[in-house]
Amino acid sequence: MRLAGKRIGIAITGSFCTISEVLPEIEKLVAEGADVYPILSEKVATQNTRFGKAADIACALERMTGREPITTIAEVEPLGPAKVLDALVIAPCTGNTLAKLAHGITDGPVLMAAKSTMRNQRPVIIGISTNDGLSTNAKNLGAILNTKHIYVIPFGQDAPNLKPCSLISDMHLITDTVIAALEGRQLQPVLVDRKS
Repeated sequence: MRLAGKRIGIAITGSFCTISEVLPEIEKLVAEGADVYPILSEKVATQNTRFGKAADIACALERMTGREPITTIAEVEPLGPAKVLDALVIAPCTGNTLAKLAHGITDGPVLMAAKSTMRNQRPVIIGISTNDGLSTNAKNLGAILNTKHIYVIPFGQDAPNLKPCSLISDMHLITDTVIAALEGRQLQPVLVDRKS
C-alpha cells in the first residue's frame, strides 16, 4: 500500500459533472492505505443538481472514508495548526476556486484547507475542471503552476471543438499525482489528451 500512514485531505468543489469521476478515485486512495479526510465546498454540501443530491455525496464520502465530510471554515481551521494533513487534493477544482487560490482568497472550507496545508509546506494537488481554463482563468492557472507546494493532476482539453477553452484533469491520475507530490515532484506529462 503506497500511501500507508498518510493523511490525505480530499476537497470537492462545485464542478458537479466531474464529481462522479472523483469518487471512485477516493476509494483508490483508501485502498492504497491513505487516511482520507473529506472536505466539501459550501455549494457541494448544500446544493442538489441534475448530477446528484448533496446528501448522497456526503453519505458516499462517509462510507468510503469513515469520516463525516468537513463543510465549514470553523471545522477545517484546526487541521493547519495541528498539522493533520500530509497533503490536500482539490478535485474537482473549479475555475472559481482556482482563481481564489491564485489570489490568496480564503472564504470557504476548501480554500482554508489549502491555506492551512500550504502554511505547513505540504503539497496541495489540484484537479482542474473548468470551462474557462484557456480564457479568463488561464492567468490563474499559470500562477498556480508556478507556486511552490502546488501540484496539478495532469490535464487537457476535454472537448476542444465544442468548448475550446475548457480544461479537465485526468482524475484517474489522482493517486499517482499524490504519490509524486509527496516526493516533491510533479507527475509528468502535465498536458494529456482528454478529448472525448
